[in-house]
Amino acid sequence: MKKIQIFDSTLRDGAQARGINYSLADKLNVLKLLDSFGIDYIEAGNPASNPKEREFFERAADIKLSHSKLVAFGSTRRKDSSAEEDAGVQALLSAGTKTVSIFGKAWDLHVTDVLNTTLDENLSMIFDTIEFFKSKGIEVIFDAEHFFDGYKANPEYAFKVLETAQKAKADYLVLCDTNGGTMVCQMREAVRKCASSFTTPLGIHAHNDSELAVANSLIAVEEGAVQVQGTLIGFGERCGNARLSSIIPNLELKMGYKCLPEGKMNELYETCRQLAEFTNLVFDETLAYVGQNAFSHKGGMHIDGLKKAEGSFEHINPDLVGNRREFLLSEVAGRSAMASKLESEYPEVAKDKQKVSELMNKLKDLENEGVSFEGAESSFKIFIMKELGMHKPQFKLIHFKVFDEPSHHNTFGAYAVVKVDVNGQSRMAAADGNGPVNALDKALREALGIFYPELTKVVLTDYKVRVLETSHATGAKVRVIIESSDGKDSWRTVGVSTDVIEASLYALIDSIDYKLLENEVH
Repeated sequence: MKKIQIFDSTLRDGAQARGINYSLADKLNVLKLLDSFGIDYIEAGNPASNPKEREFFERAADIKLSHSKLVAFGSTRRKDSSAEEDAGVQALLSAGTKTVSIFGKAWDLHVTDVLNTTLDENLSMIFDTIEFFKSKGIEVIFDAEHFFDGYKANPEYAFKVLETAQKAKADYLVLCDTNGGTMVCQMREAVRKCASSFTTPLGIHAHNDSELAVANSLIAVEEGAVQVQGTLIGFGERCGNARLSSIIPNLELKMGYKCLPEGKMNELYETCRQLAEFTNLVFDETLAYVGQNAFSHKGGMHIDGLKKAEGSFEHINPDLVGNRREFLLSEVAGRSAMASKLESEYPEVAKDKQKVSELMNKLKDLENEGVSFEGAESSFKIFIMKELGMHKPQFKLIHFKVFDEPSHHNTFGAYAVVKVDVNGQSRMAAADGNGPVNALDKALREALGIFYPELTKVVLTDYKVRVLETSHATGAKVRVIIESSDGKDSWRTVGVSTDVIEASLYALIDSIDYKLLENEVH
């Protein structure tokens, strides 16, 4: 099985994505995470760019990597200078990594109009820089920047760039689709020609501006590339880089190549989740292989098919990448979906076709009223318990009132008052908050805290409102989904009403109820 080297640039190219600003601690944590996952090369930035990058390499030198090679990134020397005297080259050397990634221009337009130098001087800049690092015993990965644009504009010169890098003894020649505009047929032709023309191992570095970065990377491997560059979940400049979370399983599970150490493929899902946490960006659940939607099924025929024949509506077993199958419930789902949801906790009910049909019909009635348990699994659990007569309310809301009006300082403030009953004991509490829902949430937990101290750890972590039946304007129903957490686990609940505060209250009550029921079980 042929090995493909995986080169991750999340800490360099990924840091150039909108909304990402890694702290030093984030960068060090990402380095450890990618190393633990088994990435071959981790490109971590340009030490000449800013003090944080320089400090990162100083700190990273103390981390013992179990698998990965840390890579510092930089450009060729400046025009009309020497590598020995170039500040950028020296900064790159000072990073202390055993591997460096050097980029040089492969498109004549960039040489003459961006660098403002001659084509021959650019070749000298490439040769001198690679030769300098090789003389220091450092592995050199040469990124031929804008190679495919250069190949289309002036193929002879683009090849001279690669010839120069090979002559200087670069360890890899990486063909960069820097603008992300190369079509798959153009990719195949260019890589095939390079593979037949050079003995130095080839790599591919694709951007996703034409939504082809993954496809182009796979084609490049088919045509002879042995290193694939990208970012684990696709972060990068503009539309992003080639998404390694798709490339790795495609290569290893479907194309017969080896990318990761043995046993690491089923860590893909969890590794991507952890990486997303360091970026502080919302995870795209539609991503292939690693999104929650990747193996989620909603259509009744699909669910029924999967129940009857494993793999009938899935391209791989989700366990292979550490993901899991999920059956979503809605009016388009059939009885099989409901039965599957019931199997783990209510196996006897799941076998009762009549009861399953009754539950499915009730679900459809609720969906017709605007309630959707998709994305609110905890409310679904409470719904099932109520319908089966197994739900024991942990408290009763007697009264609530919310005030959202200007104070004497002429600033808006929100206040909530609630009265609850727990086993015949009533308690009233009030709280202010950043908006009426926050105030209501705090007042509820304040009132119940004396009975259930564990609620002090529960916080509202997400809040979504969707207006239903927009033709009804301000009289339309709204659906509220909230996410709550106790610092360890998180859960989602739903509420529907023509009043957004009331809908929020229903979701909050389900949230607290679910937490208390879970504590009772455990």
